[in-house]
Amino acid sequence: MIDVRDVSRVYRRGVDQVHALEHVTLHIPAGRFVALMGPSGSGKSTLLNLLAGLDRPDTGEVVVAGQALAGLDEDGLAAWRARHVGLVFQFYNLLPVLTAVENVELPLLLTGLGRSERRRRAEIALAAVGLAERADHRPQQLSGGEQQRVAIARAIVTDPDLLVADEPTGDLDARSAVEILTLLRELNRAFEKTVVMVTHDPRAERFVDQVMRLDKGVLVDGGSA
Repeated sequence: MIDVRDVSRVYRRGVDQVHALEHVTLHIPAGRFVALMGPSGSGKSTLLNLLAGLDRPDTGEVVVAGQALAGLDEDGLAAWRARHVGLVFQFYNLLPVLTAVENVELPLLLTGLGRSERRRRAEIALAAVGLAERADHRPQQLSGGEQQRVAIARAIVTDPDLLVADEPTGDLDARSAVEILTLLRELNRAFEKTVVMVTHDPRAERFVDQVMRLDKGVLVDGGSA
């Protein structure tokens, strides 16, 4: 599902260079739930962005679902992401003027689906995360955990091959965090979704198939899942 081959990423800040990733190689089979862990600044989010096609490496190769991402231009990369990747962030990124079901429906506006089919799929996705009865509520009417569930429904509504989550429990209380980790595990198992999650949450380790640890841009543990 995912092959990262000798990937490095360097950011330039003025005259300084920040080596976010250095010669990282890893393999993740399809259907696995993997956590990327490590201290702040270790390169976790940089690696996640490379897997999701949101950034490009300076050297090395990233292949996801059989597609070498370096072979795509920016438009091609955007189209590939829309078909194959679902994104979940720490702060939900829901539009406050839209209801839950309308937020979930947003990625489908980029497809050729008709309005009724878009709404049907959005309702199915909300039901999959246990929020069917909250479809007409706006984000401010939902708890943090419920907002994150809406965000996850939005990420899975296009039936992506890969679900990437960047600190999905980082803004939640302990109970809601466990509920979100449980939901991600259920989606991984029930729908055979490959899930890659960046997290600082030590509770995450008991929900995932494998932990990959980074430190100062280097993969120090778990290169193969």
